[in-house]
Amino acid sequence: MQENDWIASDRFIEDHLIRSDEAQGETLRANAAAGLPKIDVSTAQGKFLHLLALSIGARKILEIGTLGGFSTVWLARALGPDGRIVTLEFDPKHAEVARANVAREGVAARVDLRVGAALDLLPKLRAEGFGPIDLAFIDADKENNANYFDWALEFSRPGGLIVVDNVIRAGAVADLANMDPMAVGSRALFDRVADSKRVTATALQTVGTKGWDGFLIARVN
Repeated sequence: MQENDWIASDRFIEDHLIRSDEAQGETLRANAAAGLPKIDVSTAQGKFLHLLALSIGARKILEIGTLGGFSTVWLARALGPDGRIVTLEFDPKHAEVARANVAREGVAARVDLRVGAALDLLPKLRAEGFGPIDLAFIDADKENNANYFDWALEFSRPGGLIVVDNVIRAGAVADLANMDPMAVGSRALFDRVADSKRVTATALQTVGTKGWDGFLIARVN
């Protein structure tokens, strides 16, 4: 019953606070039709990311892990016409679906989608002089979260935000006996952030349509 209550509460939030014209129903349907894994952020979480970006006046964003572009669109909408989000996706099929979604939602001019392993693409961004960024959203392979955090920190301006998804993993992050690679990756991220004097950070647990998980949020000092 508890999980059903989480889902019902998420539906209540969406019905009251997220308009149908911003909910990206077509994006989610396109992702499902293409057989993409159902691992997008929830609709309420997508708007949370949107509000974070709006609140700091973001004009340049880095996203690591595009999937079908659901979170990409939420973030791109916050940028304004002169803003830019660089989003990195490993899977060419996912990238193809994301490009179509981004175009249909009318934000393609703000989105620079690059395909390949993020740890290969990030040094190329540095060589291009990319940055400073206002916000980074990390939602890719969890095993590399600590490495992605390091790159996001390198690109970030003082006062910028770094947000990492799926860090609680249904409590596995705190179970030191759990050696699942994604749980180990989450613990490595917490260790890296805790050791950094360049950020002030916390994490929030979440429940809802995505189950029990959470975000880590760091502000660059």
